[in-house]
Amino acid sequence: MEYQWFPGHMTKTLRELRENMKLIDLVIEISDARLPLSGRNPELDGLANGKARIILLGKKDLATEDVTEEWIRYFEAREIWPYACDLRNRSSLSGLLPLILKACSAKIERDRRRGIANRPIRAMVCGIPNVGKSTFINSFSGSSSLKTGNKPGVTKGRQWIRMNSRVELLDTPGLLWPKFEDQDIGKKIALIGSIPDENTDREELAGFLIGLMRELQSPGLSDRYGIGADCPVPEAFEIIGRKRGALKRGGEVDYEKTAACLIDDFRSGKLGRISLERPAPEGSPGTPERREP
Repeated sequence: MEYQWFPGHMTKTLRELRENMKLIDLVIEISDARLPLSGRNPELDGLANGKARIILLGKKDLATEDVTEEWIRYFEAREIWPYACDLRNRSSLSGLLPLILKACSAKIERDRRRGIANRPIRAMVCGIPNVGKSTFINSFSGSSSLKTGNKPGVTKGRQWIRMNSRVELLDTPGLLWPKFEDQDIGKKIALIGSIPDENTDREELAGFLIGLMRELQSPGLSDRYGIGADCPVPEAFEIIGRKRGALKRGGEVDYEKTAACLIDDFRSGKLGRISLERPAPEGSPGTPERREP
């Protein structure tokens, strides 16, 4: 099937992002640390041109640590301030306010020269669906002012939140782009839960995950299920289904439930820390590049 999700409200969201850019000083983009580049909306680089930029690499505990360090260097080289964190944990965000002040130092200095003291930094929080925007705001503010949910599409409209005397945040709905030119990108975005599961073929997606883990040489399939590197996908489904108890009446493996179990194990980190992409040396054929929408 084709992996794509661009409901009508996203067209409105894109229009509002363009309109709101003139109101803000800083763009705080949230991305999943397992998919730092392919899980970013390519529209944003053009929209945020000239703005201070921070990228939060959330769910860092689910990504391969050394690969995350490579991504930090990747974004630093592109003048985007990276910050790897656990969005659910307020202490993990303790270094973010100093980073915000550093990223906006030029704006703060301009205000000082104009005699403007203590004007709050206005930051827009954005990202694709279900990467933790509202979770981040609640953790950062120490409150539960925003509704959160483990599915895409929870935030429907823009919301301003006053964090403290230094920062105001504009929460925005998750935004994908109209067409994935590379369907592997669509599948990876579906794997991290940014496309509703009901809009995917989970058996196909689970088979893709098995192939991807082998390509990445991840030991998760062997460690959790005892599946060897050369095990055919249908046989792997049989092993996983029986180990997870995903069976129909009569003891036959239920492939749909098995696929759901495998994807859930990936999302919850039970297959180990897995980064779905890494930056290759600049200019090499494997280097992930910006994708035009």
